[in-house]
Amino acid sequence: MDEFFMKKALIEASEAFKLNEFPVGCVIVNDNKVIAKGSRKKTISKVPSEIDHAEINAIRELEKNFPLVQKNKMTIYSTMEPCLMCFSAITLSGFKRIVYAYEDVMGGGCGINKTQFPVFYQERFPEVTPRVLRKESLSLFKKFFESPKNKYWKDSPLSRYTLSL
Repeated sequence: MDEFFMKKALIEASEAFKLNEFPVGCVIVNDNKVIAKGSRKKTISKVPSEIDHAEINAIRELEKNFPLVQKNKMTIYSTMEPCLMCFSAITLSGFKRIVYAYEDVMGGGCGINKTQFPVFYQERFPEVTPRVLRKESLSLFKKFFESPKNKYWKDSPLSRYTLSL
């Protein structure tokens, strides 16, 4: 099932890539149904935003359409390991599980030692499943970093790592 839903997240990432945005896509699944989705926005905007991440946008859509829904049985699928900001938002929101495709060697938040978090976060720490359809996600990131049109995170630790694979 994880591969099925990660393919849905990859569709979101591909759509972002077509718009020259950083190719991250996300879907939120409840009872084996996608109930919210999001992609990275404003990486190429005149006023760039480091808040419009795919996971945050999907959570916003979920809360807009289902404001009172309980998230403790839901899974978030993301084509890139959620950053620390997104990981914290997912944790605070009470999601049961995170599944991601490609590791974020520059800012990933899923590998953090939960014992170093305050108790409030430790009690809500989601289950994490990495590397689901990693190759497909990596392919999008390689295309993104190889493109002369895209300047976002050019020559960063993430781009150098991605292009070395």
